[in-house]
Amino acid sequence: MITLHQRTIPSDAIRQLYESAFPLAERRPWPAQLKLLDAGKLRLLEIQRDKKYAGFIFYWSLPDFAFVEHFAIEPAARGGGAGTAVMEQMAAALKAIVLEVEPPDTEQAIRRINFYERLGYQTFLDYYEQPPYHPGYPPLQLRLMHLHLPPALGFVQIKQELYREIYQQ
Repeated sequence: MITLHQRTIPSDAIRQLYESAFPLAERRPWPAQLKLLDAGKLRLLEIQRDKKYAGFIFYWSLPDFAFVEHFAIEPAARGGGAGTAVMEQMAAALKAIVLEVEPPDTEQAIRRINFYERLGYQTFLDYYEQPPYHPGYPPLQLRLMHLHLPPALGFVQIKQELYREIYQQ
């Protein structure tokens, strides 16, 4: 059984998975991550499978939607519908969700996009750059996907809110 547990202090296991699942360009420095958690801006859910640590979700609760910034499941806990169960629980708990995915240029990126599409997510086709987490790094070319967005909320508004709230731009 998959369950989600709100945490304010990440475990060593969460840090290890965060650093191994996401390349440096796709994650902020750990001290900055902790500072955002401590300030209550960034939220952390620990994923458990049968009461054992299985992964995490870092997300932001913004006025019109939740932004899932990082989602990872431990390799040993993958399969058997774990990712689907997590995202279904998120969809039930949050009014609308936005997340970033890599363009469909690799087999892994295509699988990830297909996973979210099976859950009902739609992709904005507009060009999107994720501002860099580190000085001197280039922006990342990504796509935005969304679930249950209000019709009046479009790509431009979402991008502006992400840039302002998440990336301070």
